[in-house]
Amino acid sequence: MSDLLERLRDRGWRMTAQRRVVAEVLDGDHVHLTADEVHARAVSRLPEISRATVYNTLGEMVVLGEVIEVSTDRRAKRYDPNAHRPHQHLVCAQCGSIRDVHPAGNPLRDLPDTERFGFTISNVEVTYRGICPACASA
Repeated sequence: MSDLLERLRDRGWRMTAQRRVVAEVLDGDHVHLTADEVHARAVSRLPEISRATVYNTLGEMVVLGEVIEVSTDRRAKRYDPNAHRPHQHLVCAQCGSIRDVHPAGNPLRDLPDTERFGFTISNVEVTYRGICPACASA
């Protein structure tokens, strides 16, 4: 059973066949699929699953805080099941592939008081950009 499935069950989320398939598709490290990619993979496992069901299920998982919506540029939103371990993203500027990274330090704490302008900061999003090895060798 995947970590995501386990977390959803622990929350008492009703596990239909469609919801299970969407959660299974999202299982794994460095998973950042678009809704259309989730749908395509889900259809291969459960041919009758609709696009609307996939979109609704992803939205419910985001509201529950079990999946993160990632928008790193003007491309489609992606869905990240790594919602409970703080991390940042490394994005290829050419193909858009995304990897989870865990840099040393605490970006929330690293912002000097003089740069906070009186804000009480609750969240930090850092996106690293570069060229992945596949694009660099092409």
